[in-house]
Amino acid sequence: MTLALNLDATAMLIRKLESIAALTDEQRHAIENLPVRTYNLAARQDIMRDGNKPSYCCLIFDGWVCRYKLLGDGRRQIFSFHVPGDIPDLQSLHIPTMDHGLATMTKASVAFIPHESLRDLTLRHPSIGALFWRDTLVDAGTFRAWMIGMGRRSSFEHMAHLFCELYLKLQAVGLAEHYRFPLPMTQIDLADALGLTCVHISRVLKEMRGRGLITLKDHTLIIEAWNELRGIAEFDPTYLHLEQQAA
Repeated sequence: MTLALNLDATAMLIRKLESIAALTDEQRHAIENLPVRTYNLAARQDIMRDGNKPSYCCLIFDGWVCRYKLLGDGRRQIFSFHVPGDIPDLQSLHIPTMDHGLATMTKASVAFIPHESLRDLTLRHPSIGALFWRDTLVDAGTFRAWMIGMGRRSSFEHMAHLFCELYLKLQAVGLAEHYRFPLPMTQIDLADALGLTCVHISRVLKEMRGRGLITLKDHTLIIEAWNELRGIAEFDPTYLHLEQQAA
């Protein structure tokens, strides 16, 4: 872990919050003045472990992070993927003990924000506290969407839904456009997130390519047929509650 220099972490948080609601100049200024310690992390590095009792929250401002849980035999379930602007452990403000792990998937830059500073911010600016609560509710909606995928969608539909979700989330913070976005995770990561085997993941990706739905090269995914992919997934982005969405 190395200290990151000259990086504006709070700018990504502001961009993320503005993807779900408008901010006033006063609110932006308050967020910009949060005390943060920023670090560069290697890929595949734990940020928080199951059972930790953190005194800060982790804001991602570069790279990808995942929430995960390990079973006793070492098998991993990924609960969610997180991108710049996300605070994936915001619940630690109110729930003191982590019940899952948080790890980088790629090289990442993160900012640690003390709990006491976030609590003070929400007391001084209740409207920002309401935005954090809204973001947490959107997070819960995403979990529900993933649960439906696990329980009722076919593997093809499930992966199509994930790709639609990731595109809109990245587009909202300015990290995707023209149906093209970075997809740095491995097939193992996708398997652990979707509850499938790596062999099954490979088959689904091959079928998606064969049907002209996607192109995947050099960790960049291009959705070649957005409307068709969205239809296959029965993707309704309401649960993301974004201010702007792809047509």
